[in-house]
Amino acid sequence: MLRFPIILLTSSCFLMSCSYLFLMSNKTFIMEYELLNLSSICFSFTMIFDSISMCFGAVVTLIAGCVFMFACKYMEEDHFFYRFIWILLSFVISMNLLIFSGSVFFLLLGWDGLGITSFALIIYYQSYESYSAGFQTLMVNRIGDALIVAGSFLFVSLEQYSFLSLTGAFTLLVLVLCVAALTKSAQYPFSSWLPAAMAAPTPVSALVHSSTLVTAGIYLVIRLSHNLPLSISSSLLLMICGSITCLLGGWAATFENDIKKIIALSTLSQLGVMVFSLGLGFPALALFHLFTHAMFKALLFLAAGSILLTSFGTQDLRLLGGVGLKMPLAMVLFNLSSLCLVGTPFLSAFYSKHLILEKVFLSGTNMVGIVLMMVATMFTAKYSLRALKSVVWSKMALSVSSAPSSSLINLPLIILGSGAIVAGKFFSLMNIYNMELAYIPTMMSNMINGVTILGVILGIMISGEQKSYALSTLFFLTPLYVNVTKLFSPVVQKLSMLDYGWLEPKVIFQKTLEPLGKVASDFYSWPSTKGSLNRILLSLMVISFGFSFII
Repeated sequence: MLRFPIILLTSSCFLMSCSYLFLMSNKTFIMEYELLNLSSICFSFTMIFDSISMCFGAVVTLIAGCVFMFACKYMEEDHFFYRFIWILLSFVISMNLLIFSGSVFFLLLGWDGLGITSFALIIYYQSYESYSAGFQTLMVNRIGDALIVAGSFLFVSLEQYSFLSLTGAFTLLVLVLCVAALTKSAQYPFSSWLPAAMAAPTPVSALVHSSTLVTAGIYLVIRLSHNLPLSISSSLLLMICGSITCLLGGWAATFENDIKKIIALSTLSQLGVMVFSLGLGFPALALFHLFTHAMFKALLFLAAGSILLTSFGTQDLRLLGGVGLKMPLAMVLFNLSSLCLVGTPFLSAFYSKHLILEKVFLSGTNMVGIVLMMVATMFTAKYSLRALKSVVWSKMALSVSSAPSSSLINLPLIILGSGAIVAGKFFSLMNIYNMELAYIPTMMSNMINGVTILGVILGIMISGEQKSYALSTLFFLTPLYVNVTKLFSPVVQKLSMLDYGWLEPKVIFQKTLEPLGKVASDFYSWPSTKGSLNRILLSLMVISFGFSFII
C-alpha cells in the first residue's frame, strides 16, 4: 500500500507549486457545474482554486502521505489493514472536497464525509471506549450538520447558493455557519469529543488532530472572512469561545497522565488560539498558525506512536520514563515538536503564535481576553515541559522493546521534523501578510516571554500525581452517562427493550399486552406466504386508518 503515500506526497508538491503560482499572479479560478436553475436561484457544484485552497490542500496531502507511510508499519499486523487504509483515504478525500468547495452542495459533501469517516475510524477498535467516543463525536458533529442544513434555507431565502460573494445581508447566515464551525473545531462548549476521539488508532489521531477534522470549521470561517468581514456578534462569539477553549485545554492537560490525551488537549488549546485570532479579525494569521500547527502536531503524534510501539502500548506518563534511551531519533523529534508547542524562538510556531499574542495587545480587546490568553500560554509551557520531563528525562520505569528501525517509521518523522523547523519561515516568506511586524511596548513583550518562562519553571519543578475530575471532564462537558453504568443501568435496560420492541412486534406484544400477545405473536410469526400477505394487508389497513383521520 505504499502507492498511496507516494501519490499523496507527489500531490502535495504539485499543489504547493500551484499555490505559489496563484499567489504570485494573484488569481482565482472557479469551476462551476450547474445542476438546476429554479426561481432565478442557481443550484450548482462549485470548486474554487486560489492560493488559500491550494496551500491548505498541499499541507493536508503532505501530512496524509506521512501518516499513511507510518500506518503501513504501525497497523501491519491488523487483520483489517486494507479496510483501515481505505477508510483513511476516504477521510482525506472528504477533507479535500471541503477545502476546494465553493457552494453549499460541495460543502455538505465534504462536511458530512468527514463526519461519517471520522466515526468509522474512531470506533475502529470496537471497544466500549471507542464506541462511546465515536457516538459522542458523531452527536456533536450532527449539531453542526443541522446548522449547515438550516443555513442552506437562509441561502435560498437570500437567492444565492454559493458563499464566494457575500454581502451585508448575509450577517445572520455567517453567524449560523460560525456556530456550526465551532462544533467541528471542538470549541467550548462542544469540546468534550476531542479528547474522547483518542480511542482511535494513533495514525488517525495524527491526521484528525493536525490538519483535517478539527481544522475544517476554522477553514470555513477563514473562507467566509475573506469574502465578508465578520459582524460584531460573530467576532465576539469567536473571541469568547476561543479564549475559554484555549484556557480550558491547557488547564486540563496539566492534570492529565495519558500522553495521547495531553496531545489532544494541546490541540484544543491551539485551536482556541486560532479561533481567538479569527475573532480579532486576523484570518491570515489564523491560517498561518493552522499551517505551522499542523506540521508540528502531526510530528508530535507520530513520535508518540513510536513510543507506543516501543512501550507495548503504554500511554501513562508515569510509566514512560527513560523510553528516550531506546529511541534517540524519535525523542529528538518529540523534543522538537514540544518546543514548537511552547513557541520556542526560530521554530515554526514562533512565527505565528508569537505574532498572534502580540496582535492581542494591539487589537484593543478587553482585559479579560488578554488575561485568559496569557494564562493559557503559561499552561501550554507547563504541560509541555511536564511531558518532556516524564518521557525523556526521567529514569527507566518499565521494560521496553527495541525501537522500531523501519524506514516507514523514521522517514515520516524526518519529513515532518523538517517541516516543524522551516514551515514558519517558509510560509511567512510565501505570504507578505505573515511578515507583518507588531510594535508593542517592551513591557507587553516581556509579559509574553515572562508567562512562558514561568510555565517552563512550573513544569520542571512540579511533579507527582495530579488528578482533577472536573478538568478531566472539561468542567463536566463530557456526557454524564459516560462511565456511570451503575446509575444508568435500569434506564439502559428499559431503552434496549424499547428499541427491541420497535424492531420486533412479537416481543412488545408479549411484554406489554400479554392477553393479546399470543394472537399477535402467531400472526407475526406465521411462516408462510399467506402470513406475509396478512402482514402487508394489516399494514395497509393501519396506514389507511391513519390517513382517514388526517383527511
